[in-house]
Amino acid sequence: MKRLWLLAFGYWLLAVGCMAQNTKRQEVDYDSPTFVPTVKVGKVLEGGDSVLFMEMNNVYVFPPVVFNSKKQQAAYMRLVKNVKTVLPIAKEANMIMMETAEYLETLPDKKARDEHLKRVEKGVMQAYKPRMKKLTYSQGKLLIKLIYRESHSSGYELIQAFLGPVKAGFYQAFAWAFGASLKKEYDPEGIDRLTERVVLMVEAGQL
Repeated sequence: MKRLWLLAFGYWLLAVGCMAQNTKRQEVDYDSPTFVPTVKVGKVLEGGDSVLFMEMNNVYVFPPVVFNSKKQQAAYMRLVKNVKTVLPIAKEANMIMMETAEYLETLPDKKARDEHLKRVEKGVMQAYKPRMKKLTYSQGKLLIKLIYRESHSSGYELIQAFLGPVKAGFYQAFAWAFGASLKKEYDPEGIDRLTERVVLMVEAGQL
């Protein structure tokens, strides 16, 4: 029961196939939306000659992480594992929300949109409930922040936009009861600086 509040996210995700996660250190799941390889080959004219070029993913270079204790090192490794676990969900959420919003705009009236959202809710619960129940408490809280990072909106704002203020308020109260908040924002330059570093490196396939 402790993790039921995580299912709030499910109400604004469509039913899609769950992608396999590979959390082994230094391995990259190339089928995951977390890692999107960019290899672009082309040519440009330079002084009348054709010059070939290749554009690849960013490579991030950060100062080494300094650990003052084994406890700090263990916390960092948990962060890496948790990012690899929930970042794909956050990216799926953002992609699906955009597709859903575009589709809703094609429907003729409120009745049709409400019927579609009901189907979304049902499908989401079937597809994501097993996956969400496996998340730990810390992974659930991280997911809230990474959803904000991907969509630039809090979980509360997204639920409110799709399902209205009543359900948004209900799930916010439910999350709050377990020490979380759907209104959490993401601060990559402040408190979430280390998380952003890990996210960037995971996205680039460096972790």
